[in-house]
Amino acid sequence: MQAMCDRIRRARLTAGLSQSQLALEAGVRRSAVAQWEREGGTFPSVQHLACVAIVTQVYFEWLATGRGPGRPEDGNDLTMSEETSVDAARTAQETEILSLLRRMPPRKRQMARAIIEMLND
Repeated sequence: MQAMCDRIRRARLTAGLSQSQLALEAGVRRSAVAQWEREGGTFPSVQHLACVAIVTQVYFEWLATGRGPGRPEDGNDLTMSEETSVDAARTAQETEILSLLRRMPPRKRQMARAIIEMLND
């Protein structure tokens, strides 16, 4: 079973976030995220862990304990894709929009996608 530090890192990378981006979303400093991801580092509070689960769209139980599926859509542990990059090039505006989308419930997220697709036609 993976350690919590590894699960936090995997969730962050799979979501395409840098440590700084996750820190911004969780309301902590980047150094806190670095500590959470370091073997032998500190553990996040339950509130911060819940925030990480929401932002990275993983199940809280998996993130906290390693039990169960990682993500709702795949039903399996998280897998790293070749395209996942720590230094994903995003503008500040793209990061902000992505953050807003991730906080939306699935139905609103689908509507937002439809609106964006309509604007691109």
